[in-house]
Amino acid sequence: MPAPSAATFDRLRSLVAIDDIDARQSKVIEEVFTGKELTTIPIGTAADVDAAFAKARKAQVEWAQRPIKERAAIFAKFRDLLMKNREFIMDVAQAETGKVRANAQEEIVSMLLNSRYYAQNAVEFLEPKQVQGLLPGLTKTVIRRQPKGVVGLIAPWNYPMALSISDAIPALIAGNAVVVKPDSQTPYCVLANVELLYEAGLPRDLMAIVPGPGSVVGAAIVAQCDYLMFTGSTATGLALAEQCAARLIGISAELGGKNPMIVTKGANLDTVAEAATRACFSNAGQLCVSIERIYVEDEIADEFIRKFADATNNFSMGTSYDYVHKMSSLISEDQVKTVSGHVDDARAKGATVIAGGNARPDVGPRFYEPTILTDVTEEMECCRNETFGPVVSIYRVADVEEAIAKANDTKYGLNASVWAANDAEGEAIAARLRAGSVNVNEGYGPSMGSVAAPMGGMKESGLGRRHGPDGILKYTEPQTVATSRVVNLGTPPGFSDETWQKMLTPLLDVVKYLPGR
Repeated sequence: MPAPSAATFDRLRSLVAIDDIDARQSKVIEEVFTGKELTTIPIGTAADVDAAFAKARKAQVEWAQRPIKERAAIFAKFRDLLMKNREFIMDVAQAETGKVRANAQEEIVSMLLNSRYYAQNAVEFLEPKQVQGLLPGLTKTVIRRQPKGVVGLIAPWNYPMALSISDAIPALIAGNAVVVKPDSQTPYCVLANVELLYEAGLPRDLMAIVPGPGSVVGAAIVAQCDYLMFTGSTATGLALAEQCAARLIGISAELGGKNPMIVTKGANLDTVAEAATRACFSNAGQLCVSIERIYVEDEIADEFIRKFADATNNFSMGTSYDYVHKMSSLISEDQVKTVSGHVDDARAKGATVIAGGNARPDVGPRFYEPTILTDVTEEMECCRNETFGPVVSIYRVADVEEAIAKANDTKYGLNASVWAANDAEGEAIAARLRAGSVNVNEGYGPSMGSVAAPMGGMKESGLGRRHGPDGILKYTEPQTVATSRVVNLGTPPGFSDETWQKMLTPLLDVVKYLPGR
């Protein structure tokens, strides 16, 4: 099965929110598997962002007036179109990112789950809710949810569909417009899905795609948006948070991670070894929630290392547009250099390479073997810094207490994985880990796919949450509407202020007997 045709990319290119596309400077998009040119994408400017925002603000006013149920229905239709076109969408994902087919399907699953969840639950989350007022029976207080306005969305290259479209869905259902800057390496992953959204009935001006460099397009979006959704590095997230704070707008950011796995005595090591290959090497480790540190009780460490190494050596790599291979390519030469640099630095400083440890240009220009390290020490680059590639370090610990302490000894707190003798032990360990999500008996999939539960990071792994009620309510401004009935708080005619206040006091005392809500 080949990459999508040039005609396909020409069709998708027409959806970019840039006038005079053919007259613009363009960037070459390569097929990651081969390094050969696939197509080009026009490079946007700050003026293009200005124009997109002007159209989006106008479209958003009308969109916000539509009933929630009507807005949500478009995304139920999008879900059906996505199911129908999923093979094509996966082709685009593989071509631009170098993912294996199974990892491309993860993107499809994310969009399917999010569109279904928010289409079904948006009315419940967003409809006005009455709460207890100041004076029981005399004050009606209602919380309404107003959209932020125009949401800026800066998407990454590693999961360019799940971390753009899945984030845009709740923002749009909540009544906002969205302006998206896709990563410069993966714009067509976003455009292929936007085409389906337009077909489902989403007004074109309501969701604009402006490709271009972060320093230009990203900066212009941050300068104009009413709320920012960002997925990327901690360093960039911190800079964007400062810019948003200066404008008094909100930001939700999923940032870096150095995610730990804990393996205790009593865990089924055959199961753990096989699952650890997914946890560490899916999408070539280019996953925010990927495991990069494994803490194993010393008593079982030798056996686990042997079993994990065997499973890793059987983790096949390849470039096909099907489900044959499990190991994908890295996205770019820069990523290959980063991964090679971490491994070479560790090897030079005394680490032991248990499996992998080499680039594989014989497979493809950007492939690197899944790699296991032991004897990693603090002075090594990979010890505390995120590699964001197929590299994991194994550390022996005396007991569970040491494992928990070392797992928490990091500036990050995005994801963790726990394998123990039974579920109860695993869940008890999970409760003590400072991570936004913890998977017991798996690496990352269950929490990532539980779209009714919040997903995000603690510490320097981010702020805000995607998924669940938080994932849509963050795109709204809560507005309190309190209506006084019969009387207001002023002293009625014929009463002195003192008499009126004394009459109010018993009413206020009654409040303590009312159920809280």
